[in-house]
Amino acid sequence: MTSAPSAASGLAAPLANIRVVLVNTQHPGNIGSTARAMLTMGLSELVLVNPSRFPHPQARMTAAHAEGVVDGARVVATLGEAIADCGWVAASSARPRHLGDEPLAPWDMATRAVATASAAKVAIVFGCERTGLTNEELQLCHAVTMIPTNPGYSSLNLSQAVQVLAYELRRAALPQATSVAGRQGPLYAPPSTQEMEHFYGHLERILLSTGFLDPANPRLLMRRLRQFFNRAAPDRNELNILRGILTSIEKPKNRRVPLEPGDGMPSAD
Repeated sequence: MTSAPSAASGLAAPLANIRVVLVNTQHPGNIGSTARAMLTMGLSELVLVNPSRFPHPQARMTAAHAEGVVDGARVVATLGEAIADCGWVAASSARPRHLGDEPLAPWDMATRAVATASAAKVAIVFGCERTGLTNEELQLCHAVTMIPTNPGYSSLNLSQAVQVLAYELRRAALPQATSVAGRQGPLYAPPSTQEMEHFYGHLERILLSTGFLDPANPRLLMRRLRQFFNRAAPDRNELNILRGILTSIEKPKNRRVPLEPGDGMPSAD
C-alpha cells in the first residue's frame, strides 16, 4: 500500500478534517482522477458510496502518485453512513432546484467549510457521473454548491468538479483566509449529521402527535423545516435545547405556573 503525503502540509489543520464523498461512481478511472485532484490541493480523506467497480486497477492507474488516497478510501453502502459524523455537508450539484436556498458559490462554500472544519468533520459530496445526486441525497446535505460554468457549455467531468472545489478549499485554508474565517466558527461544535437526523425524527414524531403534521397530507413540511435548520445552523448545545423542548412536549412535567393578577388571585392593590 502506498502512503499519501501529508494532506495539510504547510497549512492549518482544517483541510485534514474535510472529506470528499463520491456517490455511486460508475467509472473506476474517475476515482483515481479524483484522488489526484484531492491530493494536489491537500485533501486526502476519500469515502466511496456504493461504487460500481472498486477496488479496480484503473483507479490506481489514473491516480498519478496519489495511490495512497485510493488505497485509503473507505467504502460504505449509503450516503447517510458516509456523513454520519460530519458537522456540515455540502453537495455539489449542477441541477437547478425549485425548492430550497440558492446554491452557494464555491468560494463561499469553501469559507464555510474551512471555518467549520476547525471544530468538526466536513464532507463535500459529489453524485454519480450520469445522474448526479438524487433529491433524497441532497436532502441529507446542509447546503448545495454550484460551479458557475459557461451556460452554453457547462460540461465538467467528475474529477474536474472535484479539482475546482478542492482549489477553493485550499485557498480558503491559506493563513490569510483562516485568520478571518476561523473567527466565524461556532462557540460550540456543530452537531453531527447523525445527531441532526435523530432531531428530525424526534421533531416529526412530535408534529405528528400534536396533529400539526398530517400524515395523509404532509406536503413539503419536513423538507422546509430541514432547510430552515440548515440555515440556522444550530450548534450542539442549541440542538440539545431544541431536543429538550421536544421532550417537554412529549413528556410534560407538572409544574405550577404562577398566576397573574385577575386569574383567581387577589391583586396587590
